Amino acid sequence: MRIARTLAVLSALIYLTGCASGAQMGNMVYNGPVKTYDTAVKNSVNVTNVSGGEETNPAWTSEISNEAFSGALKQSLRKQGLLSGNGRYKLEALLLEVDQPVFGLDFEVTTHVKYVLTDRDNNGAVVLNETIVAPYTATIGDAFAAIKRLRLANEGSGKANIEGLLEKLSELKIQPGDVTLEQ
Repeated sequence: MRIARTLAVLSALIYLTGCASGAQMGNMVYNGPVKTYDTAVKNSVNVTNVSGGEETNPAWTSEISNEAFSGALKQSLRKQGLLSGNGRYKLEALLLEVDQPVFGLDFEVTTHVKYVLTDRDNNGAVVLNETIVAPYTATIGDAFAAIKRLRLANEGSGKANIEGLLEKLSELKIQPGDVTLEQ
């Protein structure tokens, strides 16, 4: 009985040990097919502010930092032909919430990100104001160590969230003096 208890404790320690690392920018970049966008937004989106993220404390849990999410957002927009250094449209992203499990076998992380796209040429008119909610589950098959599984779930949810934004941007139909979302 004593040996079984010792083995259980050692297994739990091995399972939980390790230092937490933050979500990696490259793992949150959307690399899917290029979507179709209104010509008005092509090469015209400038990411001006990303906030609400958290730095990872290595002794605690993996988080999504502003810098990592901003980098992934910019890379994704670049790959879709939307990013511009000083474009007509200003994009801001606010990480409202990152729901994370405390423990378990499968870790589902859900990101809630508010995106605001404004038109510089039209007195800062709001073109898009959406909160995207995107879950992602990392299983024990993805990583045995819980600390790594949580990072993978963070990255997957961040990527899914950016994909949700790109989908919304692909639905935009911009006419002179008129902005609508395709129904």
